[in-house]
Amino acid sequence: MTTTDKYINPFTDFGFKKLFGTEANKDLLIDFLNELIKEQGKITDLTYLKNEHIGRSEFDRRAIFDIYCENERGEKFIVEMQKAKQNYFKDRSLYYATFPIRDQAMSGSWSFELKAVYTVGILDFVFDEDALDNDYYHYEVKLMETTKKEVFYDKLTFIYLELPKFSKTEEQLETHFDKWLYLLKNLPNLERRPVKLQEKVFEHLFEVAEIAKFNSLELERYEDSLKVYRDLKNVIDTAVDEAQTKGKIEGKIEIALIMINSNEPIEKIKAYTGLTEEEISKLKK
Repeated sequence: MTTTDKYINPFTDFGFKKLFGTEANKDLLIDFLNELIKEQGKITDLTYLKNEHIGRSEFDRRAIFDIYCENERGEKFIVEMQKAKQNYFKDRSLYYATFPIRDQAMSGSWSFELKAVYTVGILDFVFDEDALDNDYYHYEVKLMETTKKEVFYDKLTFIYLELPKFSKTEEQLETHFDKWLYLLKNLPNLERRPVKLQEKVFEHLFEVAEIAKFNSLELERYEDSLKVYRDLKNVIDTAVDEAQTKGKIEGKIEIALIMINSNEPIEKIKAYTGLTEEEISKLKK
């Protein structure tokens, strides 16, 4: 397989780690995270940490993060690019967050003081509960006191970005954060660096993301990663199409049964449901 794209797809494992997971490109991750946690103080440096964590017993499940790092204040960041919706995704996020919390435990007379932990999920899907709200795509979740509706604990934060909902065009980009979301969603579809993205950090990103500059090993690894991504996306799209088709058929049958029980004429049932006379007759049996 040979890709004809000019720039890498950040939703591939190789592409995401190429952009955000290497020491040489650390400035990209710092700039992106600073847009997410502006109110918590500016990040000036990051240190990449081991991204695989083993449970404390042989029966505990291990956790492998896409990117795991800490800033100069010792605050921990888990950054993940989530390609597909999965069951218990929120549970998984919470479970993963326990590892950087436990890592801070000290032997001896430790006072239990913790550094902040951030879990950042860049999503190629939307949450079901807000699927119809296209203006709401940036979640920032903290522990809250439910009566006062105030943050109860501010050192554990989950940030989720639903990229399918971000629909701004290049001309509509206003903030630095807008530009990041636009790039993450549209990078593999671009033929050039957009006029509105002239900042130095984006100049660096486009240099790193240009596939023509890869050596043969990098190109091979990227194409393997791209194939995995496309295969997964094709499986998901097929499953969605089949579910929608099944749902439409089941909906037609439900309407037909209601009309049959109401003694509606068969011609009317055919007109309302699109079912054939033979199909409707079978439902009457």
